[in-house]
Amino acid sequence: MARIKWNMDPAHSEVVFKVRHMMVSNVSGEFKKFDATLETEGHDFTTAKATFEADVDSITTRQEKRDEHLKSEDFFHAEKHPKIHFESTEIKKVGDDEYEMLGNMTIRETTKPIVLKVENSGVIKDPWGYTRAGFEISGKINRLEYGLKYNAALETGGVVVGSDVKLLVNIEMLYKEGE
Repeated sequence: MARIKWNMDPAHSEVVFKVRHMMVSNVSGEFKKFDATLETEGHDFTTAKATFEADVDSITTRQEKRDEHLKSEDFFHAEKHPKIHFESTEIKKVGDDEYEMLGNMTIRETTKPIVLKVENSGVIKDPWGYTRAGFEISGKINRLEYGLKYNAALETGGVVVGSDVKLLVNIEMLYKEGE
């Protein structure tokens, strides 16, 4: 069976994260510039090779000062480490439309293995001749393991920024026969 190269539809994709703030709430943010590719044998997603890259300078939490701090050396150090990179190593089917994707995440030149949950929302042929597949991908990383170590202790106990970062990616991939 021929390999299919899927490309991301940026108009129908998003990369969101959440992290604990002051032990009582979550702060959400997203990356506005990112790209993903997917190669499969037919529509068998267990054969997939997936890659993802996000532009750190595109981070937004809707608070300019916080965004600039996240881009600084205290966190991502965007000037020196402008990209976040992920590459899959294995994809296992664990349910009807559910998969477990193993891979390597690289942030600030630190690469760690990660396991992500993937739900396939379906595969359709659109009116323009493209085949589309939608995926919701979720997981969690410990930011401290990637060198995003900034924090401050609270007088009442706890810290300003949690160590766990929840990830949620909704992505639409597409290809057209013969292209």
